[in-house]
Amino acid sequence: MRLFTSKYSLRIPQPPQMAKMGIYVVSLSRVTAWLGSIAEEMGVEVYPGFAGSVYRVFLFHPTGAGLVYSEDGRSVLVVRTNEVGLDRQGRMKDTFEPGMEFRARVTLLAEGAHGSLSKEAIRRFKLRESRDPQTYGLGLKEVWRVDPAKHEPGKVVHSMGWPLDIHTYGGGWTCHMGDGLVTLGLVVGLDYSNPYLSPYRELQACHPFLSSLSNRMKHHPYFRDLLSGDATRIAYRARVLNEGGLQSVPKLNFPGGALIGCSAGFVNVAKIKGTHNAMKSGMLASEAAFDVVAAQTSDVVAAQTSDVVSSQTSDAPSPDDPADMSAYDTALHKSWVHSDLHEVRNVRPSFNTPLGVLGGVIYSGIDTLLLRGRTPWTFRNTSGQSDAAHTRRASECTPIVYPPFDILTSVALTGTNHAEDQPVHLRVRRYLPAGEDAGAEGTEPSKGLATERWVEDAAVQREHVHVNVEEYAGLLGRGCPAQVYEYVDAEGTGAEEGKASEVKVEKAGWGGKRLVINSQNCIHCKFCDVKVPTQDITWTVPEGGGGPKYTIT
Repeated sequence: MRLFTSKYSLRIPQPPQMAKMGIYVVSLSRVTAWLGSIAEEMGVEVYPGFAGSVYRVFLFHPTGAGLVYSEDGRSVLVVRTNEVGLDRQGRMKDTFEPGMEFRARVTLLAEGAHGSLSKEAIRRFKLRESRDPQTYGLGLKEVWRVDPAKHEPGKVVHSMGWPLDIHTYGGGWTCHMGDGLVTLGLVVGLDYSNPYLSPYRELQACHPFLSSLSNRMKHHPYFRDLLSGDATRIAYRARVLNEGGLQSVPKLNFPGGALIGCSAGFVNVAKIKGTHNAMKSGMLASEAAFDVVAAQTSDVVAAQTSDVVSSQTSDAPSPDDPADMSAYDTALHKSWVHSDLHEVRNVRPSFNTPLGVLGGVIYSGIDTLLLRGRTPWTFRNTSGQSDAAHTRRASECTPIVYPPFDILTSVALTGTNHAEDQPVHLRVRRYLPAGEDAGAEGTEPSKGLATERWVEDAAVQREHVHVNVEEYAGLLGRGCPAQVYEYVDAEGTGAEEGKASEVKVEKAGWGGKRLVINSQNCIHCKFCDVKVPTQDITWTVPEGGGGPKYTIT
């Protein structure tokens, strides 16, 4: 563990949870591909080219795929893949193909942090009631092939401090893999307050071969030495990750399914690891699902053959009854996953106490080294603030000036690709208040659950530009690690009062500015959905197969 200043690197005690002695440093992209091949050998059907978004049985024209609910809206029945071959306006092209429905008694959502289907399920079934809001960090990673003289296979270094200021939570890492490869990166807590901060440029804008003005992370003497000589950058990626800990883990089951992995949020912040917990949650959910389906099948068979209970009776069990996965929730909280998260439950929240980031450093050091979570207290997010709500107005902050850097060069290293003529999957959307019965359970199928409603029109687009440009200096334009969002000069934006409805949605704006969404650049990191101050960007799935092609990160 090292503490960085602008010029020096000081070795400091590290939390024992960070110890990486005797382990392998591997590419998670390669591990998942390897596990996928093993699953297919065992008979598991994998559909990597299909995406899912929410499908509502109440809509006359379904616009995507994903979760399909029962007629009363109280349970998940099926997963439906998305439609392909739609143009930018949602019209069918010659290549149009409808989605496919995969009927299942149990649906397990494993989308990673801030998944679109998981968000829907959490809201619809009120799974976060009595839990803290989930908080996130944005992780940016690069893979380099370094000079053989600089390569130390198996070496892992964690860092904190510079280039982030005293008010911003985050840290970095360097891991030496095999074959002369080194992965390095930076995680920035998305509760940062200064809208001028760019996580990408804190790491990426400062290659060692740039001028001395490029005074950020990779210009630090430590990295300048590591990346000197015969070194080549070969990969880049970015993704939000869960940081809320145990207090932010929602209820894990809903009628017909459950949340597993980072869809629920099992990252151990002190270890900077969540894969072990994600895998264990999948194992526990699989065991619970097997038991539920087996018991349900047994009950149906018994009812059909019973002389006492006829299969025609209204209360007879049916194979279409929603599966109750509550046993999985119970099993996980009795497992070592709960213990793993309970020990470090106060680490990340300690940075949001009145003591600030410095106080969090001191407390988390004491907690991880000495207390090991054995305290009678648990820090809670009593304010209920999301990461977006921590953002201060630009007028209250000092601008940060970064040197220019070609971000698209990094985007090219992700291999991301989206068909140009398809509906934009990043929606400027304002959700309307949920119905009173949202999340309700009961025996009134005729009432059902209120379907979520939203508005996507020129007025919503106009208000987005107005607030984000005037009050937050266009945060998305510098915060997005793939240059998806730009606030450009424009005329005829409908900014005059009452004129918003007279212009097309994509042309609407404010004060001579409008929003341009370069969705083809998107690397699916979910930063925009989490951090935009107005909380009106919704990430939906693009056409199946679109997105980054990570192979080594």
